[in-house]
Amino acid sequence: MDNRTVENAFPRSPGTVSVSFKTAPAAPPSLGGMTARFDLIGLVTDDMAASLAFYRRLGLDIPEGADSQPHVEAALPGGLRIAWDTVATVKGFHPEWTPGTGGRLGLAFRCDDPADVDAVYAELTAAGYVGEKKPWDAFWGQRYAIVLDPDGNGVDLFAPLTP
Repeated sequence: MDNRTVENAFPRSPGTVSVSFKTAPAAPPSLGGMTARFDLIGLVTDDMAASLAFYRRLGLDIPEGADSQPHVEAALPGGLRIAWDTVATVKGFHPEWTPGTGGRLGLAFRCDDPADVDAVYAELTAAGYVGEKKPWDAFWGQRYAIVLDPDGNGVDLFAPLTP
């Protein structure tokens, strides 16, 4: 994607508060002496190749040759992982599974600056991806836009309005 840098929006310095209404991370819960640790974001896709192509455009380092695999993982900054499973894979271990409606999970990618939000949005929509909401200056101090991935998941693009 040219020389623009798109960063995953999740990494933050410990103890900081996001300007997008998320709170600072709390201590992990203890479950009978064990600790649960957030590790992976999972997406279910109807078309693995199309989904991976979309996220590659956003700068994710997805293994080559993964487009025909039923399960794919990629490392994210800060130690998290993102994974894709085909519908057939999920139905293989959970036959009653059906896709949700209305979308309650959002992924957000930080862009270099407000102009980059506009440029990335324009690049994705020119490539045929659906623009859910054109770039705008949000009241919380960010340039923001929303594009849909091939499975209809909202993917936010943002950058602080002031450096």
